[in-house]
Amino acid sequence: MTLSPARVPATAGVRRLTATLYGYAFLDDFVLLYPVYALLFSDTGLSLWQISSLFAVWSLTGVLLEVPSGAWADAVSRRLLLWLGPLLTAVGFALWVLTPSYWAFALGFFLWGARGALGSGALEALVYEELTRLGAAGRYARVMGRARAAGLAAVMAAMGLAGPVFAWGGFPAVGAASVLACLASALTATSFPEDRKALDGGGDGWAATLRDGLAGVRRDRSLRGALLLVPAVGAVWEALDEYTPLLVRDTGVAEATVPYLLLLIWAGATAGSLLAGVCGRLGTAGLAAVLTGAALALAVGSAARTPVALGLVALAFGGFQLATVLADVRLQRRLDDTARATLTSVAGLGSDLATVVVYGLYAAVASRSAHSTAFAVFAVPYVVTAVLLLLGRPLRSRRGIP
Repeated sequence: MTLSPARVPATAGVRRLTATLYGYAFLDDFVLLYPVYALLFSDTGLSLWQISSLFAVWSLTGVLLEVPSGAWADAVSRRLLLWLGPLLTAVGFALWVLTPSYWAFALGFFLWGARGALGSGALEALVYEELTRLGAAGRYARVMGRARAAGLAAVMAAMGLAGPVFAWGGFPAVGAASVLACLASALTATSFPEDRKALDGGGDGWAATLRDGLAGVRRDRSLRGALLLVPAVGAVWEALDEYTPLLVRDTGVAEATVPYLLLLIWAGATAGSLLAGVCGRLGTAGLAAVLTGAALALAVGSAARTPVALGLVALAFGGFQLATVLADVRLQRRLDDTARATLTSVAGLGSDLATVVVYGLYAAVASRSAHSTAFAVFAVPYVVTAVLLLLGRPLRSRRGIP
């Protein structure tokens, strides 16, 4: 059997897109500064309050720029933002190691936050539209799942390499490696295909794109639900991830063992990403089942407070990562191309704000109990989300919406 001429270029186009995407996702997270930048801040003499304020700068930058950058991507070019973002991060990392000081760190976090905002929404929109153009929109879940897995693999690789590179050349060496990864990421982004009918930001530009996109959300109840599902699924477990070292240490293992058990949890999340292609057509009931199962695994695994039970936490994180990809798929299916990046960024903004809330609530719970108890408590929102999904299912079924 031979392929028809029409399918050959489409297959080649999908391969080009996915190869670029996987390389971009890996390089974007292959940052050797990740495991050691807190040490750089401390060695420079920053207080705990100053370090915390740097994280605030990072978060607030993303919150403020998330939606405008998405609207800009819809009005101009997604590929432009995808290669511009890593260049900003490269400048920030270079400042950190060349002129280590509070204000250099703050500027670096501002640039890093801007980079995150530029990529959020633009990447998903570009990939979905290009797959649709190539007649392969059904592959979106599998492709984005693999892309997320590539990013997680890059983080694990960076964690493994940071130690020996730091021992060889200190902060300048890990900083230089991080800058090179950013430059390679920007170079890779220039290979993304982008075949859009209008890239000139016609009309009133990004402000009009944002206004029209939000008007569409107000009119379409199913779109609102898909938009809200993204932060409901992603915000809690992505915030909990910051506290996993404390959860692991409370199981009684030695400090030197903590990184290895963290790799187990990261491996669980990576497996969840890879399952997205197989589970891409799960309906509402299936997604609710994934959330419920992951919530139970999180509650039991964390409450047990044993190293072996952390396998259940890894299983939970895999379920949550899978659900995060599936929530994005449901959103992309309900968006039109004119405001795709804009509304994906609105969902990202919701995730950012919800994550900040989770940080505060976690501190309130963990300050009065063990980390294991706090993790178990935060399994409850996922059960609530699963119930709400099932309650809304009859309405969606009557409208023919999956």
